Amino acid sequence: MTSPAPISYVWGEDAFGLEQAVRGIAAELEGATGLRPDIYRTGTGDEDPMAGGSAAGRARTIERIEQRVATSTLFGSGTLVVVRQPGTLVADAASRQRVIGLLPQVAPGNALCFVDLIPAGNKAPAAANVVLRDAVAQTGGMVAEFAVPTRERMEGWIERRAKELGASLGAGAARAVAERVGAFVREGDVDRRRQSELANGELEKLALYRPGGTISVADVESLVTEAVPGSTWAFLDAMAARREGEAASLLERLLGAGTAVQLLSTQIHRRLRDLIVVRDHLNAGTRPPDLVRILKLQPFRAQKLAEQAARWDAAALDAALGGLLEVDLLSKGITADGSPRSLSDDRARLALAGWIGEFVRPDGAPTVAPRRGGA
Repeated sequence: MTSPAPISYVWGEDAFGLEQAVRGIAAELEGATGLRPDIYRTGTGDEDPMAGGSAAGRARTIERIEQRVATSTLFGSGTLVVVRQPGTLVADAASRQRVIGLLPQVAPGNALCFVDLIPAGNKAPAAANVVLRDAVAQTGGMVAEFAVPTRERMEGWIERRAKELGASLGAGAARAVAERVGAFVREGDVDRRRQSELANGELEKLALYRPGGTISVADVESLVTEAVPGSTWAFLDAMAARREGEAASLLERLLGAGTAVQLLSTQIHRRLRDLIVVRDHLNAGTRPPDLVRILKLQPFRAQKLAEQAARWDAAALDAALGGLLEVDLLSKGITADGSPRSLSDDRARLALAGWIGEFVRPDGAPTVAPRRGGA
């Protein structure tokens, strides 16, 4: 077997793929040396107390990495040093140059791997990390990106991973797992970085449940907890389109994930304000295609807002805005006259859920009189 590249930089949004890459490097190192390597992990979020943000903390962490990768072991296995989220270590020019200077010092039998789980939606690592990634490539090391499987590819990914685990999936089971972990959510603001990791954990659980047997859709429904991620975009779209049931369900997920009522009320206010502006233009005879030029909107957004605004009349939007003001004041511990009131997160969540039931009903008939000045 050929020796693995002693240096590597793996990056992307797929947390599971990155961890699998590390395991693959360790396996290659074991195959080359005949011994299982010691794995030392450091970096942001790990157990190393020296991996802090200070210059002194960075220096101590780099020293520890140097001690482990620069010296070959006379007897025993080599060492694989895994540096997670290396951005902290290369935050300043001096530290960055010192880390890059480590690359040619990796001794035979050892390996150094940088693991960069990038923020959801990013197309590339941070600028300082790009310098490190390019230096690894120029040194002859391995550089690889691990993207999250798309909605269209997740079902196939689950089928392949099940085979790797020795599990047999019955008809529809792979799709059921994909649905349960939220693979088919279309909104772009959903964080999918742990999605394949979650799917893998569920497959391991199902494989233990049906050893040697076939995993059915019923098994998935019984054992796999639904973990569809909350999406603010999806919630706002459901609210604006007056899909009350869907909006209530998405609101429950967002609140369950810790999203603050104050943040949601601000985002709802912005959408209602957009709907009011578009509704006024439509009432004045503006054609939906002309909204692109008049309001300087993207064509898709103009079309969607026009469709949503058509489901409201001015009175309903005015009443919804006034009701939202009451929810916002309640969530901040303020009464309508500006005096303080007791704060209660539970009461604020209940008030926002009640606002959905009061104003997002598809029949378009507000149960309170329209009010002005809510914006």
